[in-house]
Amino acid sequence: MSTLGTTAVIFDLDGTLVDSEPNYFEAGRRTLAEQGVTDFTWADHEQYVGISTQETLALWKERYGLTAPLDTLLADKNRRYLELARASTQVYPEMRKFVELLAAEDVPMAVASGSSPEAIEAILAGTGLAPYMPTVVSADEVAHGKPAPDVFLEAARRLGAAPADCVVLEDAAPGVAAAHAAGMRCIAVPYVAAQADDPAFATAGLLLRGGQSEFTARGAYEWLAPRTAG
Repeated sequence: MSTLGTTAVIFDLDGTLVDSEPNYFEAGRRTLAEQGVTDFTWADHEQYVGISTQETLALWKERYGLTAPLDTLLADKNRRYLELARASTQVYPEMRKFVELLAAEDVPMAVASGSSPEAIEAILAGTGLAPYMPTVVSADEVAHGKPAPDVFLEAARRLGAAPADCVVLEDAAPGVAAAHAAGMRCIAVPYVAAQADDPAFATAGLLLRGGQSEFTARGAYEWLAPRTAG
């Protein structure tokens, strides 16, 4: 049994385990350009960090008056994203170390993400993380995406772990809110530093305001360890 007792760790994927946001931005920019929206910026993209692809596109349809069906837009964006993701997706080095540290302790791990199952699979395979993360939940598989707790509760169910024993790693406010709603502890590593003041982040057990530059595998592990003693 793990030295961390019954603890299970659930990772958000995009912006938490891997720096995939640049690929999502580019896929979104190209998808919108094809629909005649040519002024989509990184600042625009940041507003949708942490929201599932499907929900983002529904918001874009409204915001930009897109006439293409949601299914068409979703297929287009996912196709573009998968091409980019397969070409290059970087794992944050300290996150990889953290995964390896947990694996050495036999800590059950899962990925719970707003991305499509195909995108999650492609990234985990391409980065070499797949063997560590056999349990994967996409928001496409549950009734509601983040900030609803559905993806995290489903991940816990598949891991056979009680929500109270789960620790979530998240980079975005909707995900931190989802972890809180699921009754799980959370290590928050904000992708967009300006969002660290969002009230949702205040619910995290550990908030690293500096984001990935402040996250260390050892620090996260030591934060977990004392909570399992006794």
